[in-house]
Amino acid sequence: MAARVPAATRADYADFYPLQTRWNDNDAYGHMNNVVHYALFDTAVNGWLIERGLLDPQTSPVFGLVVETGCRYFGEMKFPDRVTAGLRVAQLGKSSVRMELGLFKNDDDTASAEGFFVHVYVGREDHRPTEIPALTRRALEGLQTTP
Repeated sequence: MAARVPAATRADYADFYPLQTRWNDNDAYGHMNNVVHYALFDTAVNGWLIERGLLDPQTSPVFGLVVETGCRYFGEMKFPDRVTAGLRVAQLGKSSVRMELGLFKNDDDTASAEGFFVHVYVGREDHRPTEIPALTRRALEGLQTTP
């Protein structure tokens, strides 16, 4: 078995998006259920894009479809924790992007969970891969970090 990579810190991410846990995020074990981590990742990525005018879920002619995801867990989170999602771009292709996220509990400097999404940008009408729009590409380039 390979050695476990340590959790990232806030300094490893290019931008941040604030989130709030909810009462129903806790499971029978008293911590946030794993499916909630993915919902927070999705909320952070889409919220970040929407707030910058790069995505309108109802009308954008081009948008990203998730083709791969993953998550590693380092520490528990639960309601009423405040969560900050760190965002960075690990790979940026012609029509795809690998967005990596860290979820930071309250004021912790080390991520409680880290995940990624690979989005392939597609046309709204045909759902076929298409180039990432220029404005979106520039914004994503701003999230690129060096390992």
